[in-house]
Amino acid sequence: MSNAIRIHRHPLSGHAHRAQLFASLTGINHELVDVDLLSGEHKKEPFLSLNPAGKVPVLEDGEVVVADSNAILVYLARKYAPDWMPKDTVGEAEVQRFLSLAANEIANGPAAARLITVFGAPLDADRAKTIAAGVFGQLEAHLNGRDWLVGNRPSVADVAIYSYTAHAPEGNVGLDGYPNIRALLARIEALPGFVPMQATKAGLAA
Repeated sequence: MSNAIRIHRHPLSGHAHRAQLFASLTGINHELVDVDLLSGEHKKEPFLSLNPAGKVPVLEDGEVVVADSNAILVYLARKYAPDWMPKDTVGEAEVQRFLSLAANEIANGPAAARLITVFGAPLDADRAKTIAAGVFGQLEAHLNGRDWLVGNRPSVADVAIYSYTAHAPEGNVGLDGYPNIRALLARIEALPGFVPMQATKAGLAA
């Protein structure tokens, strides 16, 4: 694709799906470049020249290279889709709070639980499920009377929490007790340009 940004990703990575989902929702011309994690492609050159941390996703936009899924969301919003990032300081601070939640509690809770069932990661399943219950409880309460996490329209905050939340059942973390969260996921899935992450028959989704 001419003048397309490139997103280096793995189809089962929720972090990578954030970048892909945001580009698709906002109509940004993009090309997906699959990275073979099983063969260790992300731990060798030329990938390490893009991201010395050896992780997906990585964004290439001309000469600009951005690693880290949340950094990519902020970059793309600032450059291509400013309506997805609040312009007021309070709204922006709220978005940053949910980006931190995605990088911490979401990553150590539902994402970690899914790593165990989908990839066989040697992590503590009980700890991951406990963290997941805590963060989902916070999100459920926050969403009382709200359609979106920040403000009255979708933002990068909603995209940041979507992938691992939607696929939490793959890690044996159910969503039945969280109607507000399920409603948010449905609203995101109804947006024009929505693309799902590849499902895995694991955990409660088996």
